[in-house]
Amino acid sequence: MVNMQENYFAFVEDLRKKIMEATGFSEDKVYFERKGGPLAKTGDRLFIECVSNESGREVCGIYIEELYQKYLHGMCLELMADDVVQEINRVRKAGYFDDTRKLRSFEEAKDLLFIRLLNLERNQIDLSNALYRTVGDIALVLYMRIGKGDGYITSAKIRKEYVESWGVSENQAFEQGMKNSCQMAPPRIYQWEKLIFDEGYTGDEFMEKENTCELKKDAMGNCLSTVTKTNGAAAIFMPGVAQQLGNLMGEDFYIVFTSVHEVMIHNERMVKPEELKEILVQTLQETTPYEDFLSDHVFHYNREKEEFSCVL
Repeated sequence: MVNMQENYFAFVEDLRKKIMEATGFSEDKVYFERKGGPLAKTGDRLFIECVSNESGREVCGIYIEELYQKYLHGMCLELMADDVVQEINRVRKAGYFDDTRKLRSFEEAKDLLFIRLLNLERNQIDLSNALYRTVGDIALVLYMRIGKGDGYITSAKIRKEYVESWGVSENQAFEQGMKNSCQMAPPRIYQWEKLIFDEGYTGDEFMEKENTCELKKDAMGNCLSTVTKTNGAAAIFMPGVAQQLGNLMGEDFYIVFTSVHEVMIHNERMVKPEELKEILVQTLQETTPYEDFLSDHVFHYNREKEEFSCVL
C-alpha cells in the first residue's frame, strides 16, 4: 500500500513539473490538493492558475486520480502533460472561463447541457464520476457546452457532484440535456445520393407532421444524423425521434451505429440482424476511425413498448 501511494504521489509531482515546464508557470501557480480540501471535496485535484488580477483568478482544476488510472493503463506522461497544456491554452484563448462559471447553479448551466454518446467499455475510466445512462454498451453522457471555436465545440462531462450541488435530481438534469440536444442539433434523415452530389445538403426534416420525408423501407435502410453531422448518432435517443421513425416506417426497426456521427435505421421485416452484424463489422474495420467507434452490436426498437434493446 505504501509503495502504491508513493508511486501515485510521484506521478502527481512529475506531471506537475512537466506542466510547469511547458507553461512557464511558477510553483505557486500549479498546485495539488487532496480530497476533502476546500476546492477538492470529491477527489484529488491538480490546479493550474492561468490568470490572476484585480477582477479575480481563472483556475483550471483537473481530477488527478482519473489521469493516474490512464497512466497505469499505459498513457505516456509526456503526452498527458501536453494534452493538459493544449486544453488550457485553447480554453484561455477562447475565453471559456466565463462559461464554466455557469456550473455553479442549474439555472445558469441548464441551457448548455446536452448528450453525447460514448462506448461504455472504452471509456470506463473517464465515466467513473460522470452522469450517464446506458443502452447496451452505449453510454448516453451528460455534457455542458463551454464554448465554440472554428468548427468545434468545447465541452465537459457533468460530474455527479455538480448535480448534487445544484439541488436537482439526476433525472431532471439528464432530461434537460436530452431536450437541449434536439434544439442544438436537430435530427435529420440523409439520402446518400444527395450527400454525394449536393455539398450544401443538410438532410431531410422528418419530425414535423407536415414533413414530406419518406423513409426507405427496403434492406438498404436510412441514415440518421443531425444538421451538424457531428456526434449525430445521439439523434436516435432524442425525445420523440424513435417513435416518429417507427410511425414513418410503419414497423419496428433495427439500429446499427456505424460511428458516433450517424446511425442506420432498417425495417425489421426486410433484413436479418445477422446480416446487419456482418456488414457492421466490415464497415467498422474498413471505414470507421478508432476514435469514432461507438458499438459493434445491432440494436432493436419496439414501437409498442417504446424500448431499445441490444439483439446481437
